[in-house]
Amino acid sequence: MVGYVEDSDLAEMPQVPLTLEGSSVLHQMFHFDWTAWKKLAVEERGAIAAEFAALLARWESGANPGDPTVPPNQSALFSMLGHKGDLMLIHFRDTFEALNAVELELAQTGINAFLTQTTSYVSIVEMGLYESTEKIYAPLLEKGLQPGTVEWATGIEDGLSRTRAALTPRLYPAIPAAKYNCFYPMDRKRGEQVNWYTEPISDRRVMMHEHGMVGRRYAETVRQIITGSIGMDDWEWGVDLFAEDPLTFKKLIYEMRFDKVSAVYASFGQFFLSVRVPAANAGHWLEGKLE
Repeated sequence: MVGYVEDSDLAEMPQVPLTLEGSSVLHQMFHFDWTAWKKLAVEERGAIAAEFAALLARWESGANPGDPTVPPNQSALFSMLGHKGDLMLIHFRDTFEALNAVELELAQTGINAFLTQTTSYVSIVEMGLYESTEKIYAPLLEKGLQPGTVEWATGIEDGLSRTRAALTPRLYPAIPAAKYNCFYPMDRKRGEQVNWYTEPISDRRVMMHEHGMVGRRYAETVRQIITGSIGMDDWEWGVDLFAEDPLTFKKLIYEMRFDKVSAVYASFGQFFLSVRVPAANAGHWLEGKLE
């Protein structure tokens, strides 16, 4: 295949796929203290609700609304189904410092007294470049460049810069406005029986291509954002799915269970299903209504 080295050269090829990173991401899940909330006077509840709605409206709009040259810096509020929490906030920012600022800002609001964080997830938008990696590595190897050298690093960056420019909208995405969100963390297995990280990069590329083809069949109904979290949180990746029909999540994930990447090499954490609450409806939610 054009762009890949011959089998005899595979031993020389680095086995780590290249990645591109974008927005820093924080998921926060909370229980809400309804008992304490209902004990407040109506006027006090109204003031806290108005403050919370104003904060969400500012976060929803992004730091630089209307400027396509500036990556979106947005947050979105979701009402969670089930016992794992009541509210989830998803934050996309340029930096981890900006995410920390979001946490601190929320902590200073009146609503914070009624929120107990049940869990959180820190990650960064990631695009794995299995298809591009070998195409970038191959000409460098053919030139006799050695991995780890300055020349090799320069060649890698030259190859990535072109890809990065083309993929900027996907690396710094706006939060989709879909009604439902499904979030879950996951790992690739590295146990005694199977180990994703010891498979040749060429084999992993083929399996990831097959995996990706399943997702493409749902591209019209599901928006998927993958975030990397190795060294940042307890799992290796986080997956956000956004759709208007939650049944689509079940169909997509069920079908993916049958491809080799998921069936053999994947481990999954908890799944979190939630319904979008626009900032304009935050006050309604605090009254026990979605709208």
